[in-house]
Amino acid sequence: MDDITAGREFLKSSWWTEWRKTPTDQKNKVAVPPLQKAYPADAKLIDLVAPKDFTVGRTALIDAINQRKSHRIFSEGFLTLEELSFLLWATQGVKQVVREGVATRRTVPSGGARHSFETYLCVQRVRGLTPGLYRYLAIEHKLVLLNDDPEMYRKVNAATEEQNFGGAVIFIWTTIPYRTEWRYSFVSHKLILLDAGHVCQNLYLACEAIGCGMCAIGAYNQEKMDAVLGVDGKDELTVYCAPVGKI
Repeated sequence: MDDITAGREFLKSSWWTEWRKTPTDQKNKVAVPPLQKAYPADAKLIDLVAPKDFTVGRTALIDAINQRKSHRIFSEGFLTLEELSFLLWATQGVKQVVREGVATRRTVPSGGARHSFETYLCVQRVRGLTPGLYRYLAIEHKLVLLNDDPEMYRKVNAATEEQNFGGAVIFIWTTIPYRTEWRYSFVSHKLILLDAGHVCQNLYLACEAIGCGMCAIGAYNQEKMDAVLGVDGKDELTVYCAPVGKI
């Protein structure tokens, strides 16, 4: 049997001196990777409610933290487009583009401001949205419809090992590792997972702030989920999921 303690080395910060001496694409003046995955010019884009217009999310932070828990039972209620807009902004919202095309400052921290994640949504019950698969365009604060397959919710449920729990929308985060590897080389994969925790915790607190619930899902079928999203599992791969719904 493999030594279960071997992976503990991955958790340590003993890489700092070695990383500083390691050539990286950033040090070698390789062009910075795109901040956001491209979408077709003729794609259907959906406007979201702008952060300045939010009327939701006014719960005191101390109350949101105190009430935070995982929910695995949801009502049949619909989220509003404003509520979904708020959740997306709270988890990946762009506050500033720093030096066009180089970095962004967002509502969550990320090592070196690399923000390697793409946010996919399996929508089932959101007012004004056709059920299907969407992707959040954080820089534009819009959604792009990827697939309105009526079986999408069932397929995502199968990929989450039957852990949709009847949620109104399933958040699915992928990472494009090279965005972080460009700067941090072999250190990147620890940083990506740390960043995933920042994103998911913001979703927990944002859900509490609007009277919704969620459950973080780390145990999903990698191959099935990557296939449902249409990503290759190498240059882009699923790292985290979370059903969200009314409680």
